[in-house]
Amino acid sequence: MKRLILTLALVLSIGFAASAQNYAVVNSEKIFKSIDQYNQAITQLDQMANDYQKQVDAKFEEVEKIYNAYMARRAQLSEASQQANEENILKLEKQAQEFQESIFGTDGELMKKRLELIQPIQKRVFEAIEKYAQAKGYDMIIDISQNATMLYYSERADHTDEIIATLK
Repeated sequence: MKRLILTLALVLSIGFAASAQNYAVVNSEKIFKSIDQYNQAITQLDQMANDYQKQVDAKFEEVEKIYNAYMARRAQLSEASQQANEENILKLEKQAQEFQESIFGTDGELMKKRLELIQPIQKRVFEAIEKYAQAKGYDMIIDISQNATMLYYSERADHTDEIIATLK
């Protein structure tokens, strides 16, 4: 019985504490898309990614050509020559993979450029959200963009447009 009362008291106190918090909801994706500099950076990154992908594809196509040529004449080659060709093909494939990783990997050129272009904009947006929250007295700002766990929110709680206005 004491556990039930204690549990009930705990649930009620958490409920009151949660209802006392002042929070707002924003859609960061909408905020970012409202910033021309962000849209230009995304366009630039997309173009770079397409250009890099063409270079990567060309390297893998070259490996495939060499492999196909090898397979066509493989029966005519000695065991030593086959081994040398296979090692060469594997080496070229590894180089192509390393090139791909140097471009698209977590430490690759595209990620470095993404950080260079996007990070200052993110910092500006997050600072604007923080200043807005402090000025309006919000305890918590919840981002609803692409959030599968957000089941419901009131439109009154959405302050995305006000954040956009402060960034202009």
